[in-house]
Amino acid sequence: MTAEMKIEEENARRVECPSCSTKAKRVSPVTLGALLKDEFAKPFATKGHSGCDTPGDGCQPVTGDTGWWFCDSRDCGVVYFSEVGETTFTKSQLNVSVGVKETSGERPLCYCFGHSVASIKDELRTKGRSDALDNIRAKMKDPGCHCETTNPSGSCCLGVVTRGIQIAQEEFSMDGSNVMPATPARSSTGWAETITKLGTVVSAIMASACCWLPLLLLAVGVSGAGIAATLEAYRPLFIVVTLGFLGAAFYLTYRPKRNTAGCCASETTVGEDCCTPSGKQRFSMMATNKFMLWVVTGLAVAFLFFPNYVGILFGTGNGADATENVNQAVFQVEGMTCDGCATTVAHAIRQVPGVLSVDVSYETQQAIVSTESCCSVPTEKILTALKNAGYSGVLSHQPFKR
Repeated sequence: MTAEMKIEEENARRVECPSCSTKAKRVSPVTLGALLKDEFAKPFATKGHSGCDTPGDGCQPVTGDTGWWFCDSRDCGVVYFSEVGETTFTKSQLNVSVGVKETSGERPLCYCFGHSVASIKDELRTKGRSDALDNIRAKMKDPGCHCETTNPSGSCCLGVVTRGIQIAQEEFSMDGSNVMPATPARSSTGWAETITKLGTVVSAIMASACCWLPLLLLAVGVSGAGIAATLEAYRPLFIVVTLGFLGAAFYLTYRPKRNTAGCCASETTVGEDCCTPSGKQRFSMMATNKFMLWVVTGLAVAFLFFPNYVGILFGTGNGADATENVNQAVFQVEGMTCDGCATTVAHAIRQVPGVLSVDVSYETQQAIVSTESCCSVPTEKILTALKNAGYSGVLSHQPFKR
């Protein structure tokens, strides 16, 4: 074996614990200086460190070549070992208990804010759930954490706390206690996405209410006088609100997801993702949110443009082919603002007894009404029907035979 191969083999071995061969995590000498007993800590004394003592910043991962590693194996007594040489430090040489290496007792998990397996058990016993993760995330922002000088691993504790909650639940299960697993509360961001999507649909519905609401009221025999004009005046506002909600929904759904706790970058062990769900769950949630957003977008567009195609759906006439032996009159209608209004006008006039057919044009603001040749055009009843629908009209051309 060449000298170069020996060096490579030696370097590969030094990232594994010399006692149990567990792959270790890099740790800062600052952590050793803070947590080793005085007689062992002197070589590591330092004036500053690169940890997370600034509120809100979160824990920064150790990425440089520190020369020291942390072993988290529960069955191993070694806590720290050097990358070069054979120096090791065991549990008895630390000022604090290494919770991840203990199998009973207090078993500290979060050294900054005092959470342990024992305290989580107390939460499960009294509340049926643990709020430790939410509590830690809140305190990481204010007053801030000091993981590099308090936690034996020198890094964020949230991954360890997550496992600690599972351990506490399992031990309760073994004891026969009836404790449900802690369910994290739905994030404020999730609620915000739901509210923006719901707001988009509701405001879009209101933006088109000037067309569909009068039709609905007429269908149930209720006067819609003044409603169309009133709602039409607010239509621009509802359109702006709809676009605002939709823009916010797209931002919340497609924005880059950040580590709200500032911890995951330093948690490299598989299964320790402390900030987000598993990969499959996260993908499923994101896919569902995006699908729902596009469904909401489709509904919003359909409602916003409802006045433009309502005439196609419901028509502005009754389809009667009145070409001869009829009396016809032309009414000038005031108050129509879109094709949807023309549909409402046609529906209102069609309900008048004696009307054979009606053809309403939004472009000319006219309604052509036909009755049988034996019957006169019920002008007054038609004008009353227009008024009840929220419009006004005048007889533009006297009835004539056709």
